[in-house]
Amino acid sequence: MEVPIKSLVTLLLGQALGLDRPFFSNGEWPTYPSDIIATPGPCNIDIKDKTMTQKEFLSEYAYTKPVIVRDTSNNDLFRALARKSSLVSSYGHTTVTLSSANTYSYDKKTITFREYCDLHTGPQGVDTFGNETFYMFGDNNYEEWSDLLTEYSPPPFTLPRHLPALSFGVAGPGSGVPFHFHGPGFGEAVYGRKRWFLTEPQSQPEFHPNKTTLQWYLQDYEKVKKEIFLHECTIRPGEAIYFPDKWWHATLNIDTAVFISTFLSP
Repeated sequence: MEVPIKSLVTLLLGQALGLDRPFFSNGEWPTYPSDIIATPGPCNIDIKDKTMTQKEFLSEYAYTKPVIVRDTSNNDLFRALARKSSLVSSYGHTTVTLSSANTYSYDKKTITFREYCDLHTGPQGVDTFGNETFYMFGDNNYEEWSDLLTEYSPPPFTLPRHLPALSFGVAGPGSGVPFHFHGPGFGEAVYGRKRWFLTEPQSQPEFHPNKTTLQWYLQDYEKVKKEIFLHECTIRPGEAIYFPDKWWHATLNIDTAVFISTFLSP
């Protein structure tokens, strides 16, 4: 696994100070190498940069297949504001709604963002099921977070007669959302690496609705890959993936992750 220079310095410093476990840090969000179970996998999704035009996006991807875009927007300020100390200082007192990490996300829980960071951003347990795992993503009133979100610049590609809506999240290594579908949009990694798995609307993958993505990855991934064509890739900070309307998709955070999605709704 490649570790950025700044992260390596943090890891070595932790060792020098005699900390029990070495870790690396992205945006002050620590990840312990011993907690990483999933690793980056194959990528069979097209990757484009800012040279892609809106016309190309509409003709090649918008309605037919996913695409990854990188370096299309400058989010340096947003990334700085999403550092752990900055977020906890500015928004630790706000109330966030957590959703259970199963396919239909029936259960909800409300706690402060500071409590969420303290209690729910550790590694996903291999034996913990989706209805026992709570995840900050969606289902939140972001008015209190508007100063942060207004600094985010989504990928500059749009669908006719669709408007964007943002959803922001933080989660630990091994966490993720199991297979589900909804309207089109973009998912961007702010800190940490995230694996994506997608299938066409007519090709529903085999999965148990109460298994976490990590359990599915460890128990079913290889089998599913042999049964249907699985679109997959790992996105890294500054990269965003576009998912077309009604495509099945699941996510798996490799590291402690900060991420944001732009949902496109008519």
